[in-house]
Formats: sequence, C-alpha cells, structure tokens
Amino acid sequence: MMVSKKKGVAIVLGTFHQAQSEQMLAAATAAIRDRNLELVAVSRVPGSYEKPLAVKRLLRRADVDGVVVLGIIERGETAHGRVMGQSVSNALVQLQLEFMKPIGIGIIGPEVFPSQIAPRLESHAVAAVAACDVMLKADGAEPDL
Repeated sequence: MMVSKKKGVAIVLGTFHQAQSEQMLAAATAAIRDRNLELVAVSRVPGSYEKPLAVKRLLRRADVDGVVVLGIIERGETAHGRVMGQSVSNALVQLQLEFMKPIGIGIIGPEVFPSQIAPRLESHAVAAVAACDVMLKADGAEPDL
C-alpha cells in the first residue's frame, strides 16, 4: 500500500496591517492543519504589490504544491487600492496558470472599510485555504465542492 505525502502549502501575507495579518495567519494555519495539509513556508512581505514575487519564488519550490495569499487592501481617498487589487489578482491568476499550482486568495478588499475588516479576517483566511485544497485535490478533473 502506497502512503501519499501531505501536500505542501505556503502562505504569503502582507505586514502593513500587522495585527490583522497575524490573526489571518493563525486562522489559515489551523485550516491547513484541519485539512491534513502541511505548512511548508510563511513569507511576510510589506504589502500587496510584493505578493506576486513572493508567490512566484515559493511556487518554484518542489515542496510547495499550493500557496495561500492573505492581506487587506483598504478603501482610500484615491483609486490606488482598486488598481493594486486588480494588478495583484491578475498577477496571481497568471502565476496559477504558469505553474499549474493553486493559489488561494484571501485578500480582503480592495475598498474595504476599517469597520468591515475584523469580521472578515478568519473567514477569508479559511476560505483561501479551502480553495487551495479543493484545487489540489481536483487534479484536472471537476473539483468536488
């Protein structure tokens, strides 16, 4: 009987909202454990624009089967957050297709108000892990949701 190895998952999170990011990290780490995955790396980056490069570096590793990306893009006075959110999400989708490894995106926002952040921290982190896990198990077939 062949024993299958746990799938390795890495987490990338922004540190701009440090306390909230650490809460998301704790929720994602617990979800990874609950789903019988292995947390193989955590990469902290200053903000969302740095996430795609950190993700690409992790996806190149043989022990990384998928990545979970966590963070917050608040509503600002300009369109900066919308532009950032669109740029980052486009880059992350392209990386999934380039490496054929799933990326669970748990970025709250863009345009989230400060009052909307706390209730979303854990649910977004857990949902990002779940998305990554479902796609790891799908292996080219229709995912079992």
